[in-house]
Amino acid sequence: MDEQQQRRVVVAGASGFVGRYLQDAFRAEGYQVVTVGRTGDAVWGNTLRIRELVDGADLVVNMAGKSVNCRYGRRNRAEILRSRVDTTLELAEAIRTAEHPPPLWMNASTATIYRHADDRPQDEATGELGEDFSVSVARAWEDALFTADLPGTRRVALRMAIVFGDGSALLPLLRLAQAGLGGPQYDGPWIPTRARLAAGTYHHDRGTHGRQRFSWVHIEDVLGAIRFIRDHEDIDGPVNVTSPEPSDNRTVMATLRDAVGRRFGLPTWRWMLELGSFAIRTETELVLKSRWVVPTRLTEAGYVFRYPKLRGALATIIAERRQHRG
Repeated sequence: MDEQQQRRVVVAGASGFVGRYLQDAFRAEGYQVVTVGRTGDAVWGNTLRIRELVDGADLVVNMAGKSVNCRYGRRNRAEILRSRVDTTLELAEAIRTAEHPPPLWMNASTATIYRHADDRPQDEATGELGEDFSVSVARAWEDALFTADLPGTRRVALRMAIVFGDGSALLPLLRLAQAGLGGPQYDGPWIPTRARLAAGTYHHDRGTHGRQRFSWVHIEDVLGAIRFIRDHEDIDGPVNVTSPEPSDNRTVMATLRDAVGRRFGLPTWRWMLELGSFAIRTETELVLKSRWVVPTRLTEAGYVFRYPKLRGALATIIAERRQHRG
């Protein structure tokens, strides 16, 4: 036990939903967990202190990055990019100059790096990268991870889909379903503003009609994939962390309605989503882009997902929420 307690995991970006979950899980496993963030055992900008933490660590996991659940104005776009790239570059410098660099560094990335896909699934080998603002951020994020010369550290980019769990991005969708607005979200033509054109978030009518693909992953499988990668030293580079059974928007919303006991949900068209997104300061891309991503590298390596099916994953999360609320 003493030897196990001395093993150290560095969790950067530890204040978010996934970061907090990983901290609790690694501590329960017997690791010493230290954190890097705006607060914690080290703060961004103090590279010397960060180097002290990563020196001799068994694992570094970085989940830092401003939430994309915001309007893509100039200031937010700059912060979305900076909060991912600069933190990754700082970790790379700390690891490069460490006397005993960690053998493994896993860095968050995003399944949004792939193009809008409604024709075929996208995986690590045959997937095609997109071209809009979110994709450019993801490319720069991964470049910051892989371009540094770190011969002693295996690096993995976790291309995560939307993470489902109690406290995740699932909650706004649950609220829509409970309010009777949990119908499918339809794409359609709309007039782009100059800001959206500059951000690369304008798309013409794709005709998704609620059939845009929806890739997701349960928080327990995020942890499971990280543990699996840790124990399989032949895995490096980009890894898709998504359920092997992606759904579509219409099915996701119908399943949520069923889970919360709502028989009907009003559908929403793009113009309605535009007004609603402006009101709550977010972007329609989060629900209208067709993300059809599959975890080929994980499944071929032998990882077995605990929650491969949407209905079972949502039922478990909702039951946990009800239990926690007493």
